[in-house]
Amino acid sequence: MNLILLGPPGSGKGTQGAILSQRTGLLRVATGDLLRDAVKRGSELGLKAKGFMDRGELVPDEIILGLLEDVLSRPEAQGGVVMDGFPRTVAQAEKVDQLLEARGERVDRVLLFNVPEDELLRRIMGRAKEEDRSDDTPEAFRRRVAVYREQTAPLVDYYRGRGILTEIDAVGTVEEIAERIEEALGL
Repeated sequence: MNLILLGPPGSGKGTQGAILSQRTGLLRVATGDLLRDAVKRGSELGLKAKGFMDRGELVPDEIILGLLEDVLSRPEAQGGVVMDGFPRTVAQAEKVDQLLEARGERVDRVLLFNVPEDELLRRIMGRAKEEDRSDDTPEAFRRRVAVYREQTAPLVDYYRGRGILTEIDAVGTVEEIAERIEEALGL
């Protein structure tokens, strides 16, 4: 089963993706983790990505898709994956579809995490304090939400149109949300 987790910054995708991976045995694929791992291993794609990252630029889709293709070919991904943080645009989603199709697979379900914006800001500020993250400021949060609305929110209609989008009320305790996800997936 191949799943995609969608939602604005602070909606809990990372937390719930880790729980879902642990409970189902599906490999969790987070873009940031893929990039850091590839750079650390010094792979060809990792070295290309590092150049963009060092300049503070977005890593091109071709590199991210190459990393995703590499992960999908690993034995631990044979049962499926939970994609967290990718795709972020309709163009990327189409390329993920093509990549999976070439393997005789498809995106089975997309989970959209719904959280009110004031709750998202509260979570981000809490995370900034707990993890001493200087990138989690109200201004940075607002920019990331604006980028999400502009680039990622169109994925909602894309996946809804394919009949594979499930909305999750992502407010509550971590366990309550995890239970909603399991129920939505019939686990």
